[in-house]
Amino acid sequence: MSASLSATPFSLSQSQGKPTYAVVGAGVVGLCVALEAQRQGYQVTLLDGNEPGRAASFGNAGYLATEVIEPLATPATVRNAPKLWLNPDGPVCIPFKYLAKALPWYAKFLKASSAQQAALGTQAISALNQCSQPAWQRTLADIGHAHLLIKAGNLVVWEDDRQKVAAHQLASKLQQHNVPCEVVEGQRLAELEPELSMQLSHAVYIPEIYRLSDPYEVCQALLQAFKERGGHFINEKVMSLQAATQHIEVHIPGHHHKFDHVSLCAGAWTQTLLEQVGINVPLEAERGYHLTYPKDQARIRHTILSADRRFVMSPLNSGLRVVGMSEIGGTELPPIEKRFSVLRKHTKALLPKLFTPEAEWMGHRPTLPDSLPIIDQHPRFPCLSFAFGHQHLGVTQAAITAELLLQKVAKRPTSVALRPYRVDRF
Repeated sequence: MSASLSATPFSLSQSQGKPTYAVVGAGVVGLCVALEAQRQGYQVTLLDGNEPGRAASFGNAGYLATEVIEPLATPATVRNAPKLWLNPDGPVCIPFKYLAKALPWYAKFLKASSAQQAALGTQAISALNQCSQPAWQRTLADIGHAHLLIKAGNLVVWEDDRQKVAAHQLASKLQQHNVPCEVVEGQRLAELEPELSMQLSHAVYIPEIYRLSDPYEVCQALLQAFKERGGHFINEKVMSLQAATQHIEVHIPGHHHKFDHVSLCAGAWTQTLLEQVGINVPLEAERGYHLTYPKDQARIRHTILSADRRFVMSPLNSGLRVVGMSEIGGTELPPIEKRFSVLRKHTKALLPKLFTPEAEWMGHRPTLPDSLPIIDQHPRFPCLSFAFGHQHLGVTQAAITAELLLQKVAKRPTSVALRPYRVDRF
């Protein structure tokens, strides 16, 4: 339910003796941060102009992609970029109207694509991913919803028989990073997923992969627990911030309030607020698309990733979710309708029994050139902290990000070294 500050039955200054904490952004990362701040003894207020869990947190594939350990910025990506961009059915597109604005971001992407930087990025992503599933188990068990995390496994599939070397290379790399997996084909692949197209050649099977029942359902469970524990949600857009040594002043339409601590977790919309407090990072909105099919059209057991077509299919409580595409295109342009038809074409190739999706969606991933999030505090104002920029791994890394951020805020040793995710690395 929408509520402005003037309509809420409480005063933000009435914190029952607890320090006050505001979280700006009610996506899955912000919700996890808000709950973790409550656990650490804060009186927490959550602010967002949109409904909680309705932006990028709503439209993702809903699985913990702990096997995704490489950044997008790699030498291989740069080599393959012309082919990806020129393929009309490919996963990468730059909306022409946004090209000029996107060029500085792509320059930083190229800089991050060296072999050395990609190796460091792989280590940093893997460090978070290895902790992600246990962190989610702790988070959901704490609110009495452990059943919303499901062990499902996933398959990375290939149609091209000539790509078996690529499958074995992927399996080897995953095993080096402690991800159990095996290469499967033929009858074994058909046993794992009977409804997949017989045209598939082989796959990497990764059994220890978990998914959420449905990302929006999980966000609503997090929000309900937050409210039951005394948290306040304010359905207003934060217009500006004023930072001081001991507090942060938050301005929303018609009101302003001081908090002892503020965390910015507003995803692709964080940039404007950062600039107001002297922080400049190359954050972009990476547009992604999804289709949702009725559950009775095709029943798959695992999350399926197409290595050839670069898209994901995931079975959720709300239906079969198909997610793909990567467009650096800002937050204002409308969807490109052709992208939905491309996703339908790709999905039909792998699941021939599918007919018509019941929903289409486009959203904005918060993306930095090196594929790493920012988990840090303001260098001058430690009462202001940041958790954003998780790109394709927001759901995966949300719970561990919250734990790490609150460890840092409390000046405790962090369970993962946070240097790779610092705000001043650019």
